[in-house]
Amino acid sequence: MKQKTSSRHILFLATALTVGLLKPVAGYADPSADISPSRMSEAMKVLSSDRFEGRAPGTEGEKVTVPWLIEQYKALGLEPAGENGGWTQDVPMFRTRTGATGSVLARTGGKTLPLVQLKDIYLSTLLPEERLAVRNAPMVFVGYGVHAPERHWDDFKGVDLKGKVAIFLVNDPDFDAAPGEPVAGRFGGKTMTYYGRWTYKYEEAARRGAVAALIVHDTAGASYPWSTVVAPGGEAYDVEHSASESRPVPVQGWLEGKAADALFQQAGLDLAALRIRARSEDFRPVTLKHTTFSADLPVTVDRLKSQNVLAKITGAKYPDETVMFGAHWDAYGKSTDAQGNTVIRRGAIDDGSGIAALFEIARAFKAGPKPDRTVRFAAWTGEERGLLGSGWYVAHPLAPLDKTAANLTMDVLQMAGPAHNAFIIGAGQNTLQDQFAAAATLQGRKTQPEAMPERGAFYRADHLPFARAGVPVLAVMDMAGKFDLLKGGTEAGGKWLTAYMACYHQACDAWSPDWDVRGAAQDVWAVWKVGHDVAFSHDWPQWNAGSEFAAIRQKTAPSTVH
Repeated sequence: MKQKTSSRHILFLATALTVGLLKPVAGYADPSADISPSRMSEAMKVLSSDRFEGRAPGTEGEKVTVPWLIEQYKALGLEPAGENGGWTQDVPMFRTRTGATGSVLARTGGKTLPLVQLKDIYLSTLLPEERLAVRNAPMVFVGYGVHAPERHWDDFKGVDLKGKVAIFLVNDPDFDAAPGEPVAGRFGGKTMTYYGRWTYKYEEAARRGAVAALIVHDTAGASYPWSTVVAPGGEAYDVEHSASESRPVPVQGWLEGKAADALFQQAGLDLAALRIRARSEDFRPVTLKHTTFSADLPVTVDRLKSQNVLAKITGAKYPDETVMFGAHWDAYGKSTDAQGNTVIRRGAIDDGSGIAALFEIARAFKAGPKPDRTVRFAAWTGEERGLLGSGWYVAHPLAPLDKTAANLTMDVLQMAGPAHNAFIIGAGQNTLQDQFAAAATLQGRKTQPEAMPERGAFYRADHLPFARAGVPVLAVMDMAGKFDLLKGGTEAGGKWLTAYMACYHQACDAWSPDWDVRGAAQDVWAVWKVGHDVAFSHDWPQWNAGSEFAAIRQKTAPSTVH
């Protein structure tokens, strides 16, 4: 559906051309969206201020954040899209905080290896119980812990893990493979599959009855350092589950690399050699002979109610069909460091930038005629704690998922200025990604697959629960590679990325007046363009045939093909 170009839209286009957001494209009449870098910057400044206390779910920070989000929605002229005609959806959660004062050790015969919480090992639990306790549990190394029949791969070979501690390698079996190894490319090479995610490994351990799941940390395979692993300080969140739902693995955690080497050496094993063996489909689990694991740590349990904050513009033609834009409002809150100082992890970019983008996209839609389909705007809770808010919504949808045409998620946008390029997260998954590439072309930009697919970004943000339910998704995350900036090229883009990753999930992810938000605005415009085209149509975006999510969507095809 085409729209007339208003004088306001012409003014935006002229301004965009001046600042380098867009380049002229012959024959293209821009329907436009007035994406304001200055408004985005101001929203991020507010969200990351002291008053919001780092926006952790269930804290005083949430009590400030949720009303503020509702105020912004109201000011934009949006309609409430939450429960019972309101702006929110309750997400019942509990928080566990595992203490460091206790005992964690591995015994092999007469040898004992103490493991210090937060230094050698990181343990947490998603069970609302007052102690994290494992007593003399046998330990089994399960390689990468992958069970993938469609790839003819099974690391478990029928091993009984009930009552045992499963030790996993992070990432996929082919991550470290050299060219020519039989496994090379079997799981996408450096591109992480869902099998490489730590969440999958914990899920697999739970399915097989393990009492604990420990992942051996290495920075390359995890895509972040040990400091990021331990940053939550033993804190974990989950949503409340019914008695009929499967239970998570009782103890989940990570082994620091050197501590893991020491543990295997104590058990008479060479972890480096086992890493190589684990890259073969013939790999079989290895028991750490005569070795047991014990842990006894206190756990504080708090039950809380958090909230997704939801708004909409009701569609004029197909109000029962949805195009959804989403970002998460939560960050890591505040804590006290070893010196007794208050530390606020403000989440200015992660994901204050996504929330700021959400407002700009809503404003752009309100500036024009009503869309054909209903457009929904979701500010999710609990993303940093395991995609909890978006996951809860998918389990308890407020609009039919089989009539949700697309979910478009924005999480971490770059603040280094306009660029010649754009990145596609999880390239090759669906037609929305093709539309994003086309939108970037209208801006004079070239798109490319994410430069660091080993990070598994496609499996790490709030679009994932929707994908797992079959809804086509588009994820825009600007830590996917070095931007080729208009000012400074890839060298400057690389410097920004390095600096940002040093602040990822840390207190230094704070607002700066030195940011050039025009780069983020480029991506926001492209996301708006994709969602706009889907909202003003009756087309249904599709998963590509090779996507693991295509079969799920096919099951709902009868109600979504008209």
